[in-house]
Amino acid sequence: MAAIQGIWKQLLLVTVLLVAGCASVAQVDFDRLFGTSSPQKRLENAELNQNFITQAKFVQKEVEPILNSRCVVCHACYDAPCQLKMTSSEGIERGASKEKVYQGSRLVAAMPNRLFVDAFTTETWRQHGFYPVLNERNQTPEANTQASVLARMLTLKQMHPLPEDKILDKRFDFSLDRVQQCANLEEMDQYQQSQPYAGMPYGLPALNANEHQVLMHWLEQGAPLPFSPSLSPEFTTEITQWETFLNGDSLKSQLSARYIYEHLFAFHLYFESLTEPSAQPLFFELVRSSTPPGQALDIIASRRPFDDPKVQRVYYRFRPYRATIVDKTHIPYALNASLLNNWQQWFIDADYQVTALPSYAPSVAANPFEAFIQLPAGARYRFMLTRAQDTIMGFIKGPVCRGQVALNVINDRFWVYFVTPDYIDGADVIAFQQSQLENLRMPAEEESSAMAVTWVKYAAKQGRYLRARNQFLNNKLKNGQHLTIDSIWDGDGNNDNASLTVLRHFDNATVVKGLVGETPKTAWVIDYALLERIHYLLVAGFDVYGNYGHQLLTRLYMDFLRMEGESNFLTLLPQEERRKQLSDLYQGSGTQLSAFITGDINTFNQPTGVLYYSDDLKGELYQKLGGKVAKVQPHRYELENNQLQANSKALLQALSRIKGTQATLLPELTMIMVEPENAGKAEVFSLVRNSAHRNISSLFNEANNREPAKDDVTLVYGLLGSYPEAFWLVKEQDLAKVVATVEQMQTEKDYEALLDFVGIRRTNPQFWAFSDKLNQVFFDSHPITSGWLDYNRLENR
Repeated sequence: MAAIQGIWKQLLLVTVLLVAGCASVAQVDFDRLFGTSSPQKRLENAELNQNFITQAKFVQKEVEPILNSRCVVCHACYDAPCQLKMTSSEGIERGASKEKVYQGSRLVAAMPNRLFVDAFTTETWRQHGFYPVLNERNQTPEANTQASVLARMLTLKQMHPLPEDKILDKRFDFSLDRVQQCANLEEMDQYQQSQPYAGMPYGLPALNANEHQVLMHWLEQGAPLPFSPSLSPEFTTEITQWETFLNGDSLKSQLSARYIYEHLFAFHLYFESLTEPSAQPLFFELVRSSTPPGQALDIIASRRPFDDPKVQRVYYRFRPYRATIVDKTHIPYALNASLLNNWQQWFIDADYQVTALPSYAPSVAANPFEAFIQLPAGARYRFMLTRAQDTIMGFIKGPVCRGQVALNVINDRFWVYFVTPDYIDGADVIAFQQSQLENLRMPAEEESSAMAVTWVKYAAKQGRYLRARNQFLNNKLKNGQHLTIDSIWDGDGNNDNASLTVLRHFDNATVVKGLVGETPKTAWVIDYALLERIHYLLVAGFDVYGNYGHQLLTRLYMDFLRMEGESNFLTLLPQEERRKQLSDLYQGSGTQLSAFITGDINTFNQPTGVLYYSDDLKGELYQKLGGKVAKVQPHRYELENNQLQANSKALLQALSRIKGTQATLLPELTMIMVEPENAGKAEVFSLVRNSAHRNISSLFNEANNREPAKDDVTLVYGLLGSYPEAFWLVKEQDLAKVVATVEQMQTEKDYEALLDFVGIRRTNPQFWAFSDKLNQVFFDSHPITSGWLDYNRLENR
């Protein structure tokens, strides 16, 4: 009761401040009221606090669930508003910043501000320009709420909840590049007067009375932040085993570990033997440290994983991942005995010699073909191929979070196949790759303040590489040996990474195992050289803090990697069909692509070894490739998995066939919950809009290349994607009406009427209840791969 009275007292004081601010905004002297500001070291002091155990239980059971479900869903990764990452105690204590990470116009690279990497104390973060959102003055109940930006934001929302409108007006800006206010404590009075509806959660329903009370009580107590518990002996034993492998003293061990680290640094590692099937694992990061196993970590904070560590010896260590798992950055990677045996076989037991470790000079370290030339190419390829989904997922979920620079260079949905690893073992193939070290250089060697004009240099290198590669293939196949389906990897009969589907959602994307949806416009066939370059261009070599030139150069180079993957696919078609399909992919493309399309660069002129029996050559090729990987096709996203009635399943199939105007009116990603008529468990689906393009080779006028009449959708069972833009809640008995409504849509008003019927808009009073249920279904169904969804792209329609 006393706590509740205290909270109402604080609310009253805030009210007085707000009312006073309506007449004139005066600068409040917080130093006089609550003392000078000084970081509180909440994490360091937690162990010394006698009430820590009680506080920790309160935070874990009461506070963290609210922070995750109401705050983290918007405040995670680099695209968190004001860089306020609320996924960890360290992020909350670090606070917010007025600087934007995604700022494509900067001329020089920005200083990195990565949690757990670039600073480790609150004082240092203050020097980096971050300001507190928790009270850092006298630790009294009054100061802890009145001198806290977070408390003031929550209270502002309680006092000014959303207007009672289904669609919010121009007072709300939900664009990704909106001007962010990022008010610090001294600016809060002005902010509250000028932005009364900008309390938190922004543009969503307010917390209910109990949730608000819990958070205010937590803040009133000084916002205690518990430290991470120590690891159990079982985890320590596992870590010791893997760190021992990664930190061997031989040159072979050191080079292998460097390669492994540069490919796994962005992943969430977990020990399969210590993970319960129905529970979320304890995840770890692989980091570089200047200290060996057994000693405290001393993180090497380089921009990129291959940058000079500036120490005599690098050690590769495991660090517990201390943040809430969010789907948009989550790449789970299982560690088990089989994998360790493979690493031992590929990298240690293999018959090769390492005579010297490679340099960390950018011209060497950014080129994996030169840096790791002593490692067997087959071992490198098998390392990436065995977990191909994770490898490809790196450029979608790795160091970017939000990746229009990388993603407007790919089609909205395409399939991916891989060249069999047996191909890389040939002595002639290895010799050819080694002859191409200069041509395989990539823009990452220009570092983070690159000049975009160097694009010409790398375009020329790529052109020389393609000519040389195609000449090599022409010579290799000149005696009647032609490329056939046998060149495609079948997953060794047991690996479901053999085929992937990539679905783009404008500036984000999803990659899943298997061939999802109807046959796409295009597909990629990826070999070792292409897979390695994708990783070192978009994952290991991409700096989210880089300048405009670095990001533009990355985008332009990726054009060629995409075309290379598409061209590999087309080589399985007859020669005349290759040019036809390539021209169809690049209708109206600029002159910079004409040499590639006409064959001046891409001069592979050998007949295909695939026999065709129909007029639909590409469709027949898809069928043949599907047969090749049929044995390892996963079934997670198949519509038939749902437990709805037979008629409902038929209706869902009808919904999946939406095309043209009806598809265009839909958002990029809609998540649908269907409540069964028999009161059983709710079923969830994801409806992806696939936007058609005449070509996707243009950097700046994507909208002009759109072909809305060819838009279609992909409907899958379960949740797919990290950034939902719309939610539907459908009663099974209403499914026929919903599908009919979608099929008849012609205008934005029609879509609005659909949402009036089944939409859970951001203004819906039941929004949080729906959100909680949806996320819980995700966690329950896939505890290892699931993470909190992100609401920064929810539409206001």
